[in-house]
Amino acid sequence: MNSTPSLSAPSTLSGPATLSNLSTLPTVRLGFIPLVDAAVPIAAAALGLDRAAGLRLDLVRDVSWSNIRDRLAFRQFDAAHLLGPMAVASQLGLGSNPYPVIAPFSLGLGGNAVTLSMRLFEAMREAADGEDGEEPAAHARALARVVRQRAAAGEAPLTFAMTYPFSSHNYEFRFWMAEAGIDPDRDVAMTVVPPPLTVDALRSGAIDGFCVNAPWNVGAVEAGVGRIVAVKADISPSSPEKVLGVRPDWWAENAELGAALLRALRQAALWCDGAENRVELASILARPEHLGGDAASLASILAGDLRVDRDGTRRNLPNYLTFHRGEANRPRPSEALWVYSQMVRWGQVPLGEDMARRAAGAFRPDLHDAAFEDAASGDSRETAPVGELTPDAIKAYVEGFPIRRQLGDGAFAPSRD
Repeated sequence: MNSTPSLSAPSTLSGPATLSNLSTLPTVRLGFIPLVDAAVPIAAAALGLDRAAGLRLDLVRDVSWSNIRDRLAFRQFDAAHLLGPMAVASQLGLGSNPYPVIAPFSLGLGGNAVTLSMRLFEAMREAADGEDGEEPAAHARALARVVRQRAAAGEAPLTFAMTYPFSSHNYEFRFWMAEAGIDPDRDVAMTVVPPPLTVDALRSGAIDGFCVNAPWNVGAVEAGVGRIVAVKADISPSSPEKVLGVRPDWWAENAELGAALLRALRQAALWCDGAENRVELASILARPEHLGGDAASLASILAGDLRVDRDGTRRNLPNYLTFHRGEANRPRPSEALWVYSQMVRWGQVPLGEDMARRAAGAFRPDLHDAAFEDAASGDSRETAPVGELTPDAIKAYVEGFPIRRQLGDGAFAPSRD
């Protein structure tokens, strides 16, 4: 399905729901963090696609991923806009409240960016001394020089933030630094900051950089306090981003409702990918109850027209955010295995056949496919680079990285949140 339909506004609802019987529709309470990649459930509710599918989405804005995790586990939420690796972590019993979660739907790809403070970026320029260009790898090499200079001078390590220990942000930030020779556990300090607080933390000097999704990365640039040096597409373009997270017991008790929810979300994802819908989508996202902020800035982000520094330098990234194209909504166990490989790499979990099987089981293409008659049975986008997805393949993949943890060395201690 490649075309983008013209979808009507909520005032002209069609399908099983009408304005006279909305109160009788089953309600799905869905928590989300104010990020651009929450666009799919937000658009589904704003456009009335949920009601057309026979349900009502009750969206609840939250501030942190630990809150989302706990409220989903404690049944305050039926479903959630969720970090893909959180679902994997839940299946492995990781975290302070590891209630199992499954992901029958992916909410899209892309959107993350590594953003550093202007003070640090100026130090990187000085350290580079004109030797490197503006490529993300060049920025990483310049950062490595600054890290070495600070260590030689006896200065405190730089402090970098990600949004959650079990997140693509954490693994991508680490991947990018390690490729330049920076050990993220020994050469710098890593901490957790919720997405809406990252810009203020950077402005105050509490952190020297962060990896987070839009709009907060661009927000730091627009506030004059940050410089974007790399985006997800530069580091790991096919790794999982946000998913629809649900409890297995909720799905077992509400399978038909869950399938209807997936159908509403796919219609919304299809609409969100339409270039002709970007201005309207940006206006929807800019509402205070959703993300807030400037609609024009959000429209630029949706178009992949990314402002990366305060002087107006921009990057044109057509695939910066993808909501539906390329079977983006179909969760793949291979991607869950890539997450698991990064958990093994950084000493969060041991390597083992049972652990690999449980990790792969977090992403449920079977539930996705059952909801759609035209669901693809194979992978039409690049898959995770972990061979045949066996523990042996993962072991070889992880051991191919010169910077990694040895199993059991305890170098990485994830936050209790």
